[in-house]
Amino acid sequence: MTTIVVTQQPVGRQMLIGSVQGHRDWTSGICSCFSDCKSFLLTYCCLPCAICNISTRAGECMCMPWFVPGGLLALRARIRTLGGIRGSICCDCMAMWCFPLCAICQMQRELESMGL
Repeated sequence: MTTIVVTQQPVGRQMLIGSVQGHRDWTSGICSCFSDCKSFLLTYCCLPCAICNISTRAGECMCMPWFVPGGLLALRARIRTLGGIRGSICCDCMAMWCFPLCAICQMQRELESMGL
């Protein structure tokens, strides 16, 4: 058995995985709800199921969007960050405010295209 003694800690490491601005756009537009009938029907017929599904696929607790203020906005920002998608919190907020059901469908399609 060998003992390793660390005498100096590493310094100056920065763990930035991707660009803050993202490197690509969403794979489908926000109004492309009819291109994926499965996500469209799930969102429009059982919104709570769709939101819980998105949350667990993104690695969050399925109840997070319901109990955390602004949880859906945070979930959209998480998906955008995970996928390296261009955008901002302001754009996410506008999408969730103006087209909430379409934005939820878009999030489902994006997770599907990312393999999550």
